[in-house]
Amino acid sequence: MIPKSQCFYVHAEDSIEEALEVLRKKQVDGLPVLNGDEYVGMITHYHIYRNYFNSELNKEEYLKTVKVKEIATHQEIFFQGNEIFENTLVELKDFPLFAVVDENRKFLGVVTRFDVIEQFQSAFGIKRPGIRIAFSSVEVEGRIARLANIIQQYHESVISLVTFDETDKLVRRIILKIEKRDNIKKFTDSLEDAGFRILNITED
Repeated sequence: MIPKSQCFYVHAEDSIEEALEVLRKKQVDGLPVLNGDEYVGMITHYHIYRNYFNSELNKEEYLKTVKVKEIATHQEIFFQGNEIFENTLVELKDFPLFAVVDENRKFLGVVTRFDVIEQFQSAFGIKRPGIRIAFSSVEVEGRIARLANIIQQYHESVISLVTFDETDKLVRRIILKIEKRDNIKKFTDSLEDAGFRILNITED
């Protein structure tokens, strides 16, 4: 979460013109709308333009007289800080940012699509150099434990480990990233001997 102290936001009584100025100046996709400390919605370029084209006001009148609270969206859509991380990406698929509020709707900060993608990059170890090994395994009990034993046997330093359950094929796809060492061939040979099928090995 980006805390409120580092967020850009507008006030409920601000005009559309003031909101557009902040959006353009700060180069952000959307802004929380606050009434004091209370969260009352979101405003974006898209909603500003959509509402203008649907209004009967001329441009100047629309910009100066319409308040952001009148066109704010997502009044009842927000996070409260206890959401499962993976679900945030689904929620942010169609909107650039979500507010985080407490039980009294007090605005605490925002979570952006960019921040969530950054966390997924971290989960895959994208920003750390190493050896990325993609492999698959039949979906049977104890396979992850077997993998852990092999990793321990070769004293590999794991950067990231992600698995994908391909239920329809009864196969589990695994992406393992480890620090570069001179025993990769022996390590991957042991994986294959244990029944793991190596799909790809990439060094970065």
